[in-house]
Amino acid sequence: MKQVNLIILILAFIFPSLGFAQQVQLDGKIIDGETKEPLLFAQVALFRVDEEKSVAFTQTDEKGTFILKAPKGNYDLRFYLVGYQNKLIPNISLDNNKNLGNVTLTSENQDLEAVVVQSQSIPMRTDVEGIVINPSNNLSNMGGTLLDILRNTPSVTVSDDGSISLRGSSGTNILINGRNSSLTQNLDQLPASAIDQIKIINNPNARYDAEAEGGVINIILKRGDDLGTHGGVELTYGTRNRLNTGARINHRSSAFNIYGGYNFRNWKRIGQSETRREIFADEETLFQEGDYRETSNDHNFNFGGDYFFGKNIISYEGVFNTGHEVENNQVYSRLEDNNTQDIELEYVRGNIESEDDKGIDNALIYERTFEDKDRKFRVNLSNSYRNQYQTQEIDIYRNASEALPENLNGQQKASTDEKRYTTVIQADYIHPFNENSKFESGLKTTLRKFDNDYKFYQLENGAFQEDSDVSNHFLYEDQIYAAYFIYSRSSEKFDISVGTRAEQTIVNSLLYNTNEENNQKYLNLFPSLQALYKLDKKNSIKFTYSRRIDRPTAWRLNPFPDITDSLNVRRGNPNLQPELIHSMELGHMVNFEKSSLTTNIFYRHVDGQLDYIAMIEDGITYRQPDNLNTAQAFGLELIGLADLTEWWSINGSVSLFQIKVDGSNLGEEFVNNGFSWNSKLTSDFKLPYDISLQWVGNYESPEIEAQGRDLARYNVDASLKRGFFDKKGMLSLSLRDVFNTRQFAGYNESSTFSQEFVYKRESRILLLSARYNF
Repeated sequence: MKQVNLIILILAFIFPSLGFAQQVQLDGKIIDGETKEPLLFAQVALFRVDEEKSVAFTQTDEKGTFILKAPKGNYDLRFYLVGYQNKLIPNISLDNNKNLGNVTLTSENQDLEAVVVQSQSIPMRTDVEGIVINPSNNLSNMGGTLLDILRNTPSVTVSDDGSISLRGSSGTNILINGRNSSLTQNLDQLPASAIDQIKIINNPNARYDAEAEGGVINIILKRGDDLGTHGGVELTYGTRNRLNTGARINHRSSAFNIYGGYNFRNWKRIGQSETRREIFADEETLFQEGDYRETSNDHNFNFGGDYFFGKNIISYEGVFNTGHEVENNQVYSRLEDNNTQDIELEYVRGNIESEDDKGIDNALIYERTFEDKDRKFRVNLSNSYRNQYQTQEIDIYRNASEALPENLNGQQKASTDEKRYTTVIQADYIHPFNENSKFESGLKTTLRKFDNDYKFYQLENGAFQEDSDVSNHFLYEDQIYAAYFIYSRSSEKFDISVGTRAEQTIVNSLLYNTNEENNQKYLNLFPSLQALYKLDKKNSIKFTYSRRIDRPTAWRLNPFPDITDSLNVRRGNPNLQPELIHSMELGHMVNFEKSSLTTNIFYRHVDGQLDYIAMIEDGITYRQPDNLNTAQAFGLELIGLADLTEWWSINGSVSLFQIKVDGSNLGEEFVNNGFSWNSKLTSDFKLPYDISLQWVGNYESPEIEAQGRDLARYNVDASLKRGFFDKKGMLSLSLRDVFNTRQFAGYNESSTFSQEFVYKRESRILLLSARYNF
């Protein structure tokens, strides 16, 4: 044994570079440069001088301390922590054990892109552009989907059919990792556990697409950014045998990063609907009652990696999901004479829908870094594809009040084969002139294709015959070529950013049945302005302006009818024109030690407002979008965060806005105006035995439309959580919609008819979730 030890010592002396050199220790403590508080989970990596591969790395513990061991030599020491500037201590000579004492990290510069007010215990922060949501810190999101997160997000409204509105506008540009993707067509398929952040940008600058009246929602998926190997598993089980489970893992070194995640979701839904419609001239009233049951199974994968070499980074990001959904709904209808109350028409319509979804999103990204960390060059190539195939089997029971076999006297079938393709090529460059000013520019090409083939069949003489008056095949393609530039300048007190985006749009659509083509081509300029004035360390005032566009989607343009309910049909309008929007915002942000408040005053003017219009034809209600003259919205938004005590914190928002709609081009009855408001409040309590309690309340007041009003919606969610295994494990119990109040209701009226409706889904759901991170 002594001979072996002697040989090792001789080899270590002669060949230290082979790894036999004596190990020495480097340690220290990382603290916040302003508060002097220790910083947890900061990444610390040791590099040989002028080399890119780390020799050793670690992260700080709960006291902010770190320990590294490495052979003797000269090293560069680097520190990383989200929200703080990266730090480098160059050319450290490690001849013996060394203690660095306290190492301070500085918060990122509070410029136009990162004026942040936040609370450590609250999963939300605001900046000059909008709101950043960290969903993993919100208990009510456990076991849910992206739509559940958005329902609890300030400024955002989620309708019963899953459509999204920002500050009263349904025109939103939803991105995945900053990219256009066809996967955003079904946000209920993206699990909450796969989402890292959501950025709500109400008034984006020229860097972003000018698309969408309300603004941008950017969904950032988890990818793994910490050095080492990390991962986690999650399981949620709920009432009606609902199940959501998933796992993720990533490994990161100084040379590469790879990550992957999988989620499986089995979800059940039930619901009821009621409609009452009166046609004045006919003196008749239609009553409808419906119920539906739905089961869906979804698989979601996200995966990717990064390779770091020199000053270059090559990344791949991928998402794949597939799902199967079955819905069984029945609608009972009866038509009554208003004078005699006699039943003039009575029937039941049963519909079994089966839907298969498949989608994939791929992106290849190249990024070049420079000695000046503010100088950047990035190229992105992405492609996404989504295929949705749906079948419908419809049974009709005329002159009957029950769906009994002996009452069956009509059958129909339908199929929809829908494909969506999105390709994006984009390059962005940032060039700083000095530490106070920079220039940004970029080019982007977006190619989209929507192909919808709908076939409808009637049972005649014992065989199903295609109805050419209803079947249709619709193709929509658009090309958007964009270029932008932004100039930014900052000083101790005042920051400003001005930019312009140019977009050339080419649209082609074809309705195969009639060979009807719709071709459009137009060029638009979209200026933007962002300004920030720092009154002092706690107070800032901001102003933003942008001109935007909301192009009609392929779904809105497609004239094919949705005949799930044959007396209430929804269809598109191929003659729609884009909306053009002017949007302005004036805001104030104040940040105290344990609280913050953001106040925004906003105004929006829309030319060619898109709204849904209801009309009666042959006793059938048709709802389709149309262009109105103008719409205006102005309002006030308050977002507050506060740690009231060591055991109680709250965050909340209130949005109040007045909306005026002018549809006099369609008729005087399409002119309307009204006041609306919505509020969200989250309250977190730290209870004994490491238990956390959270209450989330939402209220949305009645909101006007061109022909009527949507009624108020409100609900309260409650969640309990307890941590285990030194916070690595977590168990939570959540009750959604505690008082069972969530529903979607409203009314439409004109000079010829009035209509009231109520849709109520099962919303009181109990969920038990378990999570473990490593």
